[in-house]
This record gives sequence, C-alpha cells and structure tokens, in this order.
Amino acid sequence: MTTKTFDLTQGGILKKLLLVALPIMGTQLMQMAYNLTDMYWLGRMPDSVSAVAAGGLGGMFLWLGMALMMIGRMGAEIGTSQNLGRGDVDTARGYAQDSTRIALVLGVLYGLVLLTLAGPLVSLLQVRELHVFENTCTYLRIVGLGIPLTYMSAAITGMFNGAGNSRLGFWANAAGLLFNMVLDPLMILNLNWGVKGAAIATVIAQGIVLVLFIVFAKRHPQRPFVLFHILGRIDPKKIEQILRWSLPVALESGAFTALAMVVTGMASAWYGETAVAVQRVGSQIESLSWLIGGGFSSATTAFVGQNFGARKWERIRRGYRISLGTLFIWEVLVTLLLLLGGRFLFSLFLREPPVILDMGATYLRILAGCQVFMALEGACSGTFRGLGKTLPPSLSSITSNLLRPLLCWLFAQWIGLNGLWLGIAVSAALRGLFMFVWYTLYERQIPHTDEPATPATCEEIPV
Repeated sequence: MTTKTFDLTQGGILKKLLLVALPIMGTQLMQMAYNLTDMYWLGRMPDSVSAVAAGGLGGMFLWLGMALMMIGRMGAEIGTSQNLGRGDVDTARGYAQDSTRIALVLGVLYGLVLLTLAGPLVSLLQVRELHVFENTCTYLRIVGLGIPLTYMSAAITGMFNGAGNSRLGFWANAAGLLFNMVLDPLMILNLNWGVKGAAIATVIAQGIVLVLFIVFAKRHPQRPFVLFHILGRIDPKKIEQILRWSLPVALESGAFTALAMVVTGMASAWYGETAVAVQRVGSQIESLSWLIGGGFSSATTAFVGQNFGARKWERIRRGYRISLGTLFIWEVLVTLLLLLGGRFLFSLFLREPPVILDMGATYLRILAGCQVFMALEGACSGTFRGLGKTLPPSLSSITSNLLRPLLCWLFAQWIGLNGLWLGIAVSAALRGLFMFVWYTLYERQIPHTDEPATPATCEEIPV
C-alpha cells in the first residue's frame, strides 16, 4: 500500500517536477547552509584562515565519502520510483529497505576509516602548517562518528524522493539545520572549541535528522509504505541490481572528489592555507548552483523513473526538455550573482585584508563561466538515472574530471593561482557538454509510443 498523492505519471509535467524538486532543492540549500554556517562561525575565530582551511580539508573526506553514500541513495531512489511506476509496491519497499541496510554497513565501515586513519589521510593533502594538520585530524575523527547516520538518512531520502514525496526529507533536514545553527556559535566560540566544536555540532544535527527520518518512514501519514523495516535480511538479487545502478554513480562521485583533492593539494603545496581557504569558501558559495542543479536532477530521476515503470515514453521526453529549460534559467541567474556579487558574498565569511576578498571574488568570476553547463549536466544525468542507465553520465563525469588536474597544472603555469580555478571551470564545462551529447544520441533509442505497464521487473523492461 502506498499513497497516490505523489503519482508522477499523470498531470502537468512542470507542476509535478516542481512538486518533487522544490523540497529537494530546499533540502540541498539547507545542506549548503550547514556548511556555510560552519564557515561563518569558524571565520569569526581569531585564526580564521587556519580554522576555515582545517574545516575545508576535513570536508574533502566527507565529500569523498559521498561515493559510498550514493550506493544507498541511488538504489532507493531508482528502485522505489521504477517499481511504484509499474504498481509493484512490495518490490519498491524491498529496494528501499535493502538500500538503507547497505547504507548502514557502508557508513560504519567508512566511519571507522576516518576514526583510525585520520593522520595518514590528511597527509595526502600536503598540509604544511602543523596546527592546520592537527585540527583537520581532530575534525575527521569526530565527524567519522556521524557517517553511518548520514548514509542511512541519504538512503531514506532516496526512498521519499522516488515515491515523489520529497517534503518529508525537507522537514527532517530543516530541523537538523536549526539545531546546527544554534549549536555552532555555542560550541565554536562560546565554549572555544573551534574546529572541534563545529564537528560535534554537525554530528548532533545528523543524529536528529536520522531520528526524524525513521519516525517519518514508520509513522507519518504520508509515508511511502505502510511497513518499513531498517534491520533485516538483505536480498542478494536486490543487492546485485542496486550495485548495477549505483556503482557507476559511486565511482563518479569518488573520482570527482579524489581529483578535486589533488587540486586542493596543489593549491595547498603551491600557495598555502590562504588559497585553500579561498577555495573552500568559494566552493561553498558556488554550491548554490550545483546543489540546486543536483536537487532538480534528483526530481527528474524520480519523475523519469516512475514514467519509465509506467512506460510513458513521450512524457519522459517532455519532462527532460522542461527540466533542461528550467535549470538553464536558474544557472543564468547564478552566473550573474557570481559575476556581480562575488566580493560581497566572500566578505560574509572571511574578515580579512582586501587582497583575500579580491582573490575570492576572482575565484567566483572564473567559476561563473561554467554554470550554464551545469544545466546540461543536471537534466541529462537525472533522465539517464531515471531510466536506470547510470553508466553514461558517470563515464562523462569521470572523463572530464580526469582532465581537471592536468588542466589546472597547465593553466597554473600560465597565469598562476587563477589558472587552478580556470582548470576547474573548464573541466566542469566539458562534463556538461559530454553528457548532453551522449544523451542527445541516446534519446533516439527511446520509443515514441506509450505502452501499457507489465508485471515485469524494472530491469526486464527494455529501452
């Protein structure tokens, strides 16, 4: 049994997309607010540049951990949406439960890695300042405790998104953000715990979010399934299908982060903690673009997944084009914001000499050049994943990101530090172009005539 309120196979396409996308984008904005809240209060410490750099370096390993986190989320999102689209509620629930169980196992494993190997991991980033190194290790050891909580929340989020009910995820994350905003200044400044305080506040907020997710999944009147069990036996066949969907996405996420860490290591080794702080704050501001794009992409995945299960091919085509147009308008607005308001945005997080604010404004102006290409990436990757074809967007992303360190090195030889930022922008633009070309060619294989849904499993439905 499942609610019919969030059926994405009928009704106005833009309305349905926004019904799912707006709460997801709100959730993504809150995730950005989590990070910016940490940056804001760390930037109020006496040694603000060092504190921001330490938080930023630690955040790279949390970002790297998203690769494993995506396994649970993609399995739940695709498995739930496709099976609900064809009316198989029991199979949909099975994918959601098994994805959450996989997320718990992977979260415990990665959390243990951060707890036990913090020092060697931070050494990979070539940190030269001892106090930054020690603060980063402390940060990682604490946030490692919250990794299982985050992974499970992501899987349950995927279940809600796949069912078209993304509002529950929004409210759970809103509560977590509220607690984080209250705890950050208390622990960072009032208790003078600095980077350690930011990490503790984050773990507490993550725990609150997971508790709410579990309550929503089991008790909320608009929950996707009447019964939902987190602990239990995992179906080997479902594991195989979940991995088939999610491993390309996980590899894409891991490669993206690992190569970004290479660039961060280059910035740290060549230009010191100031460059790392500029990159950290700048990337958080720029995340206004890719987090929103990722949110709309997740909504597209849910929309396409349900219509794929229902075999409504023309609706999928129209949904893709509407998603692309909506994202393009958003990215144009973000481009203008980064071009015209970069220095002001940086001044909110770092109270430093004007030269550092100028560096930050330059960083954002350079990154503004690749924003519109993120519209291509969001619409194409979301559509591919809803169809269960996660390999094309992942290969496109990995290919472009493999070029990133080389481009950064080449441009840095030419124009110095700004060359690193230019390499990031060019590789991001290539990623969007690669996905757009691949999807345009692939779309020719999608049927034009709608068909009645059948009892076949999702993986048996041809495209």
